[in-house]
Amino acid sequence: MPWHSRFRLGRRSIPDVLPPWREARRSMFELALSSEAGHGEARRVRFAAVVGVVIFIAVLLPTRVVASGAEEVRRPPHIVVVLADDMGWRDVSYHGSEIPTPSIDRIAKEGIELDRFYAQPTCSPTRAALMTGKSPQRLGIESPIHKGAVVGLPLEETTLATLLANQGYQSLMVGKWHLGHYTPEQSPLARGFEYFYGFLNGGVGYWDHVHGGGYDWQRNGKTLREDGYATHLLVEDAVRVLADRDRSRPTFLYVAFSSPHLPNEAPSASIERFAHLENENRRVHAAMVSELDIAIGRLLEAIRAEGMEDNTIVLFASDNGGLNPGVYAGSAAGTMANFLGEWFDRPFFPPGLEFLAANALDGGSDNSPLPVGKGSVAEGGTRVPAAIWWPGHLERGVHEGFISASDVLPTLLEAIGAKQQIPSDLNGRSQWGALTGDGADPETPDYVVTGMFNEIAIYRSPWKLVDDGEVSLYHIYDDPYEQTDVSAQHPTLLSDLQDTLKGWPRPKVGGINFLNVLLDPDSFGGEEDRLPWADAARANGTR
Repeated sequence: MPWHSRFRLGRRSIPDVLPPWREARRSMFELALSSEAGHGEARRVRFAAVVGVVIFIAVLLPTRVVASGAEEVRRPPHIVVVLADDMGWRDVSYHGSEIPTPSIDRIAKEGIELDRFYAQPTCSPTRAALMTGKSPQRLGIESPIHKGAVVGLPLEETTLATLLANQGYQSLMVGKWHLGHYTPEQSPLARGFEYFYGFLNGGVGYWDHVHGGGYDWQRNGKTLREDGYATHLLVEDAVRVLADRDRSRPTFLYVAFSSPHLPNEAPSASIERFAHLENENRRVHAAMVSELDIAIGRLLEAIRAEGMEDNTIVLFASDNGGLNPGVYAGSAAGTMANFLGEWFDRPFFPPGLEFLAANALDGGSDNSPLPVGKGSVAEGGTRVPAAIWWPGHLERGVHEGFISASDVLPTLLEAIGAKQQIPSDLNGRSQWGALTGDGADPETPDYVVTGMFNEIAIYRSPWKLVDDGEVSLYHIYDDPYEQTDVSAQHPTLLSDLQDTLKGWPRPKVGGINFLNVLLDPDSFGGEEDRLPWADAARANGTR
């Protein structure tokens, strides 16, 4: 039975108990005061009346309080999942960043800091894991979904939004989807969400809302032309939908911000606040992170203003590590971008070269002290800032156990009391018991990540096997910077992990065609030269 049905049934049961007691109490007092009753009878009735009142006060009223308390226990929490885009490990001030992030810090300090939360190295795979609880490699999503792709999250997959809707939740989404855009059947509205505001592809210009030549801004499947900075627009809509939510149901709100993903764009006043930072990319990136943090602060304030604070789970995470020039150091793209920069001014031609250069040279994230960053299976690409917050229910602290993006779906289902509804075919496992301290620590399943540079890794906490042409084994708890290969000391474990990796399901249903990227890249912002993406999806859906 869905949570909201149980809640209403529990609430209705209380008045059904009260009237007989009220009637009994009223009848006893009336009889005690009746002139027709004898004195002895009157004393006996008065005594019975007093006893009845005492019983009413001592038994029924506490029962009523307990029943009311049971309502609160049974009442399902609202859920708000906030996803940052390309935020580095040291882009938050609670990790020592020079960028103040008081709102994100608040979630981590008042809730539980998830010190070992692992995403995928790039955006679409993380979002697939988050929405399904499954390995994205198993779903055929190992890299960002290119704008020319006709595939997306497989249509037969059941999403977190659908599973929560089945439990009586109103599932709402604001922000970046990036799990399919070719037809309406791939959009959030067909994947369990009853409301969607934002964009379908991997990134847009913050001011012009264009992706790869097409305007990519919509509400509920219809193109929406509006001015404004993307981060501001997204949080304004998130606050509005919270105020307009269906109050008869618990809310699931998924807010997937585009910040601080490229392009480097922020309001001038925000950039000026970081004028002391010498590196221009870092300066603008800091302004973007700051705008994101302000937006998250507005969202937390809206939760408080709506009276939801004590009964709302807030989960914050980045979708992968941050982007910076060190990510592409030594790669063909990085070498080419640096070579062209010595001889030509930007933007480069053809557009694909400029796209590669932007990714290789323009990133302003800081993943230190973790190595590398976005796109890499190294710790800087997969271990990301994350925290979970539920005032009055989760004790503040730091959780150092391994949690992956695939664990989010089963963890949230158990958190709302729907453990029996967790699908049996997931790769992720609920970590709710580890977060609450109730019972034994749950299983930590194997977790596979694939990078952009022909590399793959498998985690079996605390171990990590990396295959980038050469095979290495690391104990990431003792060696988080991956400096000491211990494969020679653990040959049996090494062989077992290699066998597991070889047998891992990896159907080929899509991927990046680098020739298409070169000729028609997924540029973020710029001139429009085709249909808006929402309009194109509708046109494709009618073919």
